[in-house]
Amino acid sequence: MTRIIRCAKLGIDAEGLDAPPFPGPKGQQIFDTISKQAWQDWLSLQTMLINEHRLASFDPKAKKFLEEERNKFLFGGGAEMPEGYVPPTK
Repeated sequence: MTRIIRCAKLGIDAEGLDAPPFPGPKGQQIFDTISKQAWQDWLSLQTMLINEHRLASFDPKAKKFLEEERNKFLFGGGAEMPEGYVPPTK
Protein backbone atom coordinates (compact mmCIF):
# COMPACT_ATOMS: atom_id res chain seq x y z
CA MET A 1 0.00 0.00 0.00
CA THR A 2 1.23 3.48 -0.86
CA ARG A 3 2.25 5.60 2.10
CA ILE A 4 1.25 9.26 1.76
CA ILE A 5 3.18 11.87 3.74
CA ARG A 6 3.27 15.66 3.89
CA CYS A 7 6.56 16.40 2.11
CA ALA A 8 8.69 18.96 3.94
CA LYS A 9 10.52 19.84 0.70
CA LEU A 10 7.62 20.10 -1.75
CA GLY A 11 4.93 21.20 0.71
CA ILE A 12 2.39 18.75 -0.70
CA ASP A 13 0.91 15.38 0.20
CA ALA A 14 2.88 12.83 -1.81
CA GLU A 15 4.04 9.22 -1.85
CA GLY A 16 6.61 8.54 0.85
CA LEU A 17 9.75 6.46 0.64
CA ASP A 18 9.43 2.70 1.04
CA ALA A 19 12.15 2.59 3.73
CA PRO A 20 14.57 4.99 5.42
CA PRO A 21 17.40 5.83 2.97
CA PHE A 22 20.01 5.06 5.63
CA PRO A 23 20.06 4.06 9.33
CA GLY A 24 19.85 6.48 12.23
CA PRO A 25 17.71 9.44 13.25
CA LYS A 26 18.38 11.48 10.10
CA GLY A 27 17.37 8.55 7.88
CA GLN A 28 14.19 8.18 9.91
CA GLN A 29 13.45 11.92 9.65
CA ILE A 30 13.82 11.74 5.86
CA PHE A 31 11.59 8.64 5.75
CA ASP A 32 8.91 10.41 7.82
CA THR A 33 8.91 13.78 6.03
CA ILE A 34 10.38 13.54 2.49
CA SER A 35 8.53 12.24 -0.58
CA LYS A 36 9.91 9.86 -3.18
CA GLN A 37 9.96 12.71 -5.71
CA ALA A 38 11.91 15.06 -3.43
CA TRP A 39 14.37 12.26 -2.61
CA GLN A 40 14.90 11.54 -6.32
CA ASP A 41 15.45 15.27 -6.90
CA TRP A 42 18.11 15.19 -4.17
CA LEU A 43 19.82 12.11 -5.65
CA SER A 44 20.05 13.89 -9.02
CA LEU A 45 21.51 16.99 -7.42
CA GLN A 46 23.90 14.90 -5.31
CA THR A 47 25.21 13.19 -8.45
CA MET A 48 25.77 16.57 -10.09
CA LEU A 49 27.56 17.90 -6.98
CA ILE A 50 29.82 14.83 -6.83
CA ASN A 51 30.73 15.22 -10.49
CA GLU A 52 31.13 19.01 -10.55
CA HIS A 53 33.21 19.12 -7.34
CA ARG A 54 35.05 15.88 -8.20
CA LEU A 55 34.22 14.40 -4.79
CA ALA A 56 35.43 11.01 -3.59
CA SER A 57 32.79 9.02 -1.70
CA PHE A 58 35.36 7.81 0.85
CA ASP A 59 36.60 11.31 1.75
CA PRO A 60 35.20 12.46 5.14
CA LYS A 61 35.18 16.10 3.94
CA ALA A 62 33.11 15.12 0.90
CA LYS A 63 30.66 13.19 3.09
CA LYS A 64 30.28 16.19 5.40
CA PHE A 65 29.79 18.55 2.44
CA LEU A 66 27.10 16.30 0.92
CA GLU A 67 25.35 15.93 4.27
CA GLU A 68 25.21 19.71 4.68
CA GLU A 69 23.96 20.20 1.12
CA ARG A 70 21.35 17.44 1.59
CA ASN A 71 20.03 19.12 4.73
CA LYS A 72 19.89 22.50 2.99
CA PHE A 73 18.15 21.02 -0.06
CA LEU A 74 15.57 18.94 1.81
CA PHE A 75 14.91 21.09 4.87
CA GLY A 76 16.37 24.54 4.19
CA GLY A 77 16.63 27.12 1.48
CA GLY A 78 18.25 24.90 -1.13
CA ALA A 79 21.69 23.60 -1.94
CA GLU A 80 24.41 25.71 -3.51
CA MET A 81 25.18 25.16 -7.15
CA PRO A 82 28.85 24.80 -8.13
CA GLU A 83 30.59 27.97 -9.28
CA GLY A 84 29.98 28.54 -12.98
CA TYR A 85 27.13 26.00 -13.16
CA VAL A 86 24.74 26.62 -16.05
CA PRO A 87 21.52 24.58 -16.06
CA PRO A 88 20.98 22.52 -19.19
CA THR A 89 18.55 23.95 -21.74
CA LYS A 90 15.76 21.88 -23.20
